[in-house]
Amino acid sequence: MIHYKLEFIGVYLRVAQFALGCRKLLMHLVQILLPLADNQGRPLPRKQFVAIQRELTKRFSGLTAYSRSPAEGHWRPRKETKREEIIVYEVMDSAFDVRWWRRYRRRLEELFRQESVIIRAQQMEIL
Repeated sequence: MIHYKLEFIGVYLRVAQFALGCRKLLMHLVQILLPLADNQGRPLPRKQFVAIQRELTKRFSGLTAYSRSPAEGHWRPRKETKREEIIVYEVMDSAFDVRWWRRYRRRLEELFRQESVIIRAQQMEIL
C-alpha cells in the first residue's frame, strides 16, 4: 500500500515541521457516532467496536473513544422522538479525503446495520 505509507510519512513530516515552528499544523478532527444497537434494538457485538478501534488507530496513529457511559442520540424523523445509545470515536486526519470517508461511512452503515451513520469533520489547528 504505497499510498498509505506515503500518507503515514506525510503525517510525520507535518508534525516535524510543526515542532520546528515551520508552519501551522492544520488537520481535521473527525468524529464517528456509532450506535450500540442495530435498528431493531439488538445489541451489536463488542468485537465490531474493537475491530473499528484497531483499524482507525492503525490508519490515523491514534484514536479517542468516548465510551465510559454511552452518549445518547435523539432525533425526530416523524412524530415521535427516537433515542439510542452511541459511542463516539474521534481521530485527527492530516490528509482529509472526503471520498474515503464517504466510502467508510457506507461500510459502517452495512456493518452496524444502520440506515445512516453520522461522521462529521471540522478543520482544526494544533496549538
